[in-house]
Amino acid sequence: MKKALLAVAGSSMFMLAACGGGGGGEEEDTTAAPEQLYQQNCATCHGENLEGNNGPALDGGNLEEDQVLTMIENGGNGMPAGLLEGTEAESVATWVAEQ
Repeated sequence: MKKALLAVAGSSMFMLAACGGGGGGEEEDTTAAPEQLYQQNCATCHGENLEGNNGPALDGGNLEEDQVLTMIENGGNGMPAGLLEGTEAESVATWVAEQ
């Protein structure tokens, strides 16, 4: 009897875990804020305040979003390509262009 009960309980736990126990069907947004992504991926070279370090300053206000996105995606002038991708790259490009 105990073995059967344990088998049922174990199976139930496995099935519940597989279902995910999710909320109302909404996907959770796991994308970090653009400034946080910048600090994690770009600040070492471009400075914590976009002032430049061993990479160029980004705080001049003369950068277009598409220029920044192209550089993030393709790299160039010593910057490696693909440090950020997809929506993360897009959000950081928008954020940098707005600074």
